[in-house]
Amino acid sequence: MWQHPFYRTSLGIIMVLTIIYLLSKVSFIFNPLVTLVSILIVPLTISGFLYYLLRPIVQFLERKKLNRVLSILLIYVLFAGVITIFLIVVWPPLRRQIIEFMNNVPKMINGLQTQFNDIRDNRYLSMVTNETSPELMSKVTEYLNSAMEAISGYLSHVVTFLNDFVIVVGTVPILLYYMLKEDERVTPLLVRMLPSRYRRDGASVIHEIDNMLKGFIAGRMISAMLLAFMSFIGFWLIGLPYPLLLAVVGALFNFIPYFGALLGAIPCVIVAFTVSPSMVFWVIVIVVVAQQIEGNLISPYIYGKTINIHPLTTIVLLLVAGDFGGILGMILAIPVYMMLKIIVLKAHKLYFAEKIEELTESNP
Repeated sequence: MWQHPFYRTSLGIIMVLTIIYLLSKVSFIFNPLVTLVSILIVPLTISGFLYYLLRPIVQFLERKKLNRVLSILLIYVLFAGVITIFLIVVWPPLRRQIIEFMNNVPKMINGLQTQFNDIRDNRYLSMVTNETSPELMSKVTEYLNSAMEAISGYLSHVVTFLNDFVIVVGTVPILLYYMLKEDERVTPLLVRMLPSRYRRDGASVIHEIDNMLKGFIAGRMISAMLLAFMSFIGFWLIGLPYPLLLAVVGALFNFIPYFGALLGAIPCVIVAFTVSPSMVFWVIVIVVVAQQIEGNLISPYIYGKTINIHPLTTIVLLLVAGDFGGILGMILAIPVYMMLKIIVLKAHKLYFAEKIEELTESNP
């Protein structure tokens, strides 16, 4: 009876559920590990991001006969110079705009109320709103007020996060240094951990994952910078308040596929509505044009065929990852999925290759 596939499958499911149940009873054993991961996830993510951005520079300097350690130290000096320029040139106006934005939130909420009152009093639009629902405008105003307060809260958290970024500042340079220094030793070490018959395929998988991450991270960085530049120029030309802040927010959200464009446009539209409805129109035009240029001209050229995921799969991944890990989960969802996809496809290919080989040997 136990040789029947149904009973074997049922027994396997029961064993897995039993293991999960027993692990839930001793969850306190894993609490230190969970705490460690929650502390290191952000430094590791930033270090990995910078690693893929700076590794080509280290390799270029090595080809110029410069020692790897000296190359890394030289990059650190140049990187420190870039950060210094950022703190001197970009951060003061950006910080000023963040503080000004948070201080002006009550005034902007009053501006929203004024704009909606003007729309409600418009004789053409009032007929539409009165026929649909008399509470429509008040509900929209309430939602926008909540959104404005949420944005203000997020920005205050960002300022606090940057001011208390001790762990990241202390760990990222160290992690990044060893990532760059031990770069050429990692792949052979991982390959040696595999059984000898799988080492060749394992090296191929690691190489494929490496190329995917390199293309994804570099592409996202270049796209975000170009999008921020285009958005800032457009917002500055139309006279939108806080153009640098809103352009940076939009660029950061651009790291999230699909949803990032919408999330980044929401604060721009809300701020524009505090000025005038016509400003909303021009902001939407700028956001759409910038997103179209980035999505149809820049991204295909940068990514090529590195990222090949069905849009529906991407949306499901982002929804699930956002529910579990918030913004960080949405940013990591695509690269993690791509890594797992590469590994699963290679394992599936090897499994069927072994099955075919067994059938060939059994039926000469």
